[in-house]
Amino acid sequence: MERGSPRLRRLCREVAKFGAVGGAGVLVNLGVFNLVRQVTDLQVVRASVVATVVAIAFNYVGFRYFAYRDREKSGRTREMSLFLLFSAVGLVIENGVLYTATYGFGWDSPLQSNVFKFLGIGVATLFRFWSYRTWVFRALPVREPVAGTVAGGGGAGPRPRQRVP
Repeated sequence: MERGSPRLRRLCREVAKFGAVGGAGVLVNLGVFNLVRQVTDLQVVRASVVATVVAIAFNYVGFRYFAYRDREKSGRTREMSLFLLFSAVGLVIENGVLYTATYGFGWDSPLQSNVFKFLGIGVATLFRFWSYRTWVFRALPVREPVAGTVAGGGGAGPRPRQRVP
């Protein structure tokens, strides 16, 4: 018994791979954020921007060579340009949440900063998932078997049974 459509299974695999790379990216982002806050005098949002940029570089490698390795590879300049554009929008979303919490509401303890940094990452991730899969790492066209294709002519379908006399 087959579970779900092939399209749904592909989407679930894509979400899982995106989540694995993104989850590692979140750890990089939060780790760099807290390290920069500990060893420098940068303000909280500036430290967050530094961490986000490091995570963007980490994520590109993970997305291109793991999550979306089967996607179109032509036009790397276009891919990188769009990735950076949408990543910059995600950076603004992510750090806008932190900025609002820090400077709008005065929530700037280390715990509060991490909570709002994490919340900003979550909101930006929704945007990034949609934009990366739609515009940056576009799926290659699915090749459907052509109706009436003779078996053995490229393996487009199951071979018909042959009668043995």
